[in-house]
Amino acid sequence: MSAATLKDRLSRHLFDPFRIVLSNGDGYDVRHPEMAILLRNDIYVALPDSRDDLPERAAWCSLLHVAAVEPVTGAHKSGSGGNGAGSA
Repeated sequence: MSAATLKDRLSRHLFDPFRIVLSNGDGYDVRHPEMAILLRNDIYVALPDSRDDLPERAAWCSLLHVAAVEPVTGAHKSGSGGNGAGSA
């Protein structure tokens, strides 16, 4: 996945939440553009706790392992951990 594609998704005037799916099947929801930090080769996704309060953790994802970017639909949470099975 290119950084340009993710930059476009994060900078849209009308932001649409999306899920980053990694090559190992893990997925991370980006429900607000401020919940992700895009770097040249990586993206960090903040993982909110169950109260949707300020995040305490973040998932690091190499862009080499981003297999897909999908729209987030409804209240569905990805992965077995609610917002992704793996985290940093």
